Amino acid sequence: MASSSTNSYSEAGVDTAAGDRAVELMKSSVRATHGPEVLGGVGGFAGLFDASALLGYTKPLLATSTDGVGTKVAIAQAIDKHDTIGQDLVGMVVDDIVVVGAKPLFMTDYIACGKVVPERIADIVRGIADACTATGTALVGGETAEHPGLLGVDDYDVAGAATGIVEADAVLGAEHVRDGDVVLALASSGLHSNGYSLVRHIITGAGIGYGDNAAEFGSTWGETLLEPTRLYTLPLLRLLEKLADGAVHSLSHVTGGGIAANLARVLPVGSWAEVDRSTWSPSPVFRVLSDIAGSTLESSEGTWNLGIGFLAVIDQSTKDAAIAALAEEGIDAWQVATVGTGARPAGEFEEGAKGVDGGAVRLIGAYADGAK
Repeated sequence: MASSSTNSYSEAGVDTAAGDRAVELMKSSVRATHGPEVLGGVGGFAGLFDASALLGYTKPLLATSTDGVGTKVAIAQAIDKHDTIGQDLVGMVVDDIVVVGAKPLFMTDYIACGKVVPERIADIVRGIADACTATGTALVGGETAEHPGLLGVDDYDVAGAATGIVEADAVLGAEHVRDGDVVLALASSGLHSNGYSLVRHIITGAGIGYGDNAAEFGSTWGETLLEPTRLYTLPLLRLLEKLADGAVHSLSHVTGGGIAANLARVLPVGSWAEVDRSTWSPSPVFRVLSDIAGSTLESSEGTWNLGIGFLAVIDQSTKDAAIAALAEEGIDAWQVATVGTGARPAGEFEEGAKGVDGGAVRLIGAYADGAK
């Protein structure tokens, strides 16, 4: 009876043996993210994390985030390259946790696919595990689900969730922001994982194949567009330690919605900021895509990060120290705005983004020429 049942499931398109093979291929990468606080190893129904370390906190708050990578996976599938999409997932999930000043503890992932190809799944999870290691996060569990008939044999999607911890009196947020605070921009590595529906629309409309040579970048278009998301978690946690207590007031992860919308979410009601475009030059990938589309950089400001992956609102007296500390981490940072709480300049501002009653932000001026 067991054999008949197994064969029936296989005939329906689900290969449990392939799933087991994928787990075997990814085991070593996942285990590499485990410290002594992770119990139970790989393959259990639930991941176990020893929370006794939290007893050292006065009032510990758990921070949690969940996200996916979006349609960037379509490009990975198109060129059969799957070893970087995992870093994108960790960037989207874990870097949201550090926004409140939290240290990540653990993460779980979920991969839905039309057919389990063990080597492909192992590549995806290996990328997740490597990025978890780079952010100090334990990968304690996950799930790979085969959905024949719902997804094509080469189709998949990835998602994840993570949990972190922060002392209640160390939580970052808009309530700490003051008049005259400096807004620092932290350079992105490229598109990260947002706006890929627009990217794919532009590329398809121009008749460009992902395997075509992108002369401007010295690689194929697919390789260029799969540039992995920069990870900010550990550099930002170290920045919080290096600067004087309370110098960093709020952080913003520039994801969907762009620069203005995401900065507005971490400013207090009644405050405003004008982000000066002349302080940086958007990365070449944004310029080239805009040129192909026959559009302006300004028209994509609500979609792409345009070269800024994170924003930090800090005490103005620590600006130079913060920029120097981030440079030591290999992250270019510069001032793009100053927070105001007085009378707001006339004109339209972005506010109320994603349902948050925050501040008001707009971009002004013209982008600089050349690389920042």
